[in-house]
Parts: sequence; structure tokens; C-alpha cells
Amino acid sequence: MAHLVQVGAGSGGMPVLDSVCQDPRITKVTLIEPDVYKPHNVPRHLFARHAVGDLKAQTAETWLKERRPDLDVRLIINDLVDTAIEDEVDEALEAADIGVCAADNEVAKYHWDLLMRRHRKPWTLGEVLSGGIGGFVHWFVPDGPCYGCVASYLGRTVKAEKEKAPDYSNPGGPAPETTIPASKASVQAIAALHALVTLDLLEHGTAYQPGFTTLLLILQRVPDLPGFEEAFRSRRLRVERAAECLICRPEMTPKSGPSSPEDLDVALDQALARLGSG
Repeated sequence: MAHLVQVGAGSGGMPVLDSVCQDPRITKVTLIEPDVYKPHNVPRHLFARHAVGDLKAQTAETWLKERRPDLDVRLIINDLVDTAIEDEVDEALEAADIGVCAADNEVAKYHWDLLMRRHRKPWTLGEVLSGGIGGFVHWFVPDGPCYGCVASYLGRTVKAEKEKAPDYSNPGGPAPETTIPASKASVQAIAALHALVTLDLLEHGTAYQPGFTTLLLILQRVPDLPGFEEAFRSRRLRVERAAECLICRPEMTPKSGPSSPEDLDVALDQALARLGSG
């Protein structure tokens, strides 16, 4: 009897949602997704072409109910960072057992991280790299490293090209999905790992210890990119909570966010600068 809250049901998020919700332990889902299914989404999405023009959230609900008629599905058809849905999202997260982030823009990821730490809930995040050369799967628990810690660590140690901050869950975002030459197979390979880590985290909770906090799966050989000399290799990365992190440094209380809005702005600027210099 578990309640999953997920943000994003795009080409990367929908396979995660579908796989996780086949597990009978998941009995309730709250999905946050504002977008419309568009023609350029079709080549990489689970949804059929005839669904073009429909809201992704409603199409996802139909998809899930066809496979799990017993599943309680609730929809929040709005942008995660819209203050108009703040209370509704807080109510869902307070009752949640686990969260999934399938949005791939930095503002949404930092906001989701803040919400999950406020409510002290475990959550997972999957990221597909530009061109489908590979991807990351991260897992988070309340007293572990935050997304800022992980993004900072990866920016220092893993040189994986991110050309335009590709957004597989939000094709209307900064880089139109039609310009990203990632195959459906590569997107779903990362989504499958994301679903597996999510189910493991659901089972073990704060006791989850797989030996990594971030898993990098390399799908394509990129000779000039350090670490990508061979395809179908994985790297297991262990990221520690950073004492100097502006977001989750030890003096922060669980219910607080960054010490000031300026601190969060700095953290976002740093993340966007890392993406720009990828």
C-alpha cells in the first residue's frame, strides 16, 4: 500500500511510471504534468499517435487504469513551480511514500528536491544525456546529499556532454525534443534503470544501500569524451553530502529551504553555468 508522487510523464517519465505502477505495492499515484502530447513527441513516447492534442496527464491516467483498474490515480495538471498548486502538491507529498522526478530542467529539479526534503520523503531522478550517449539515475533520502550536492559533484568529476540541457520530459522546454537525436531505445534504457532503483528504494527506504548514490550508464562509445571510451559500461558514483552546500548544509533544519532566496539563486546559477560549459 504505497503512494507514489511523480512529476513528468514525457518520453522518459512515462516508461518509469508504467513500470513502477505495475508493482502491486503501488496503490495510489499523484501525477504532476501540465503538457499536451504533441506530434514531435510520438517517435519516443509510449502514447499512440491518435493521442496527439490530448493532455499527457489524462492520457497517462487512461494508460495506467487500463493496466491497473484498481489503481487510484490523481492528476495535478499544472506546472510544478506554479504557486497556485503549492498547497495541493504539499498535501500530496505529505501523504506520499516515494517520489519520482522525470522533469529535466534545472529549476524544476531544484524545486522538487526542496519539496521532498521539506516533507522528508525518498525520491529518484533519471537524466538522459544529449544524443542518448548515456544517462544518470540518482536516488535521494532526507538526510543524504541533495540534488545540489550531486550536481556539483558531477560537474567536477564526470565530463558528460550536455549540449542544450535536453528535456525529455518537457519537450516544450529550452531544447525542442525534435532536435535531440536520442533514440526511444536509449531513453527507455535509462527509464528502466530509473524504475528499478525506484522500486528498490521503495522496498528499503532510508536503509537502502546499493553502493552508489548515482549510477551512470554509458550507452554509446564517444572516443573524444573522457569516460565514454567503451559502450555499455556503468559507473557507480558515491556522492557525500557537501558541508558547504548552499541548499542542505548541516545547519539547515528539515523544514527549511536554503538560508535565503539568494542562496537558491546562486545554486541555480551554478547549475546552469555547469550545463552551459558542458
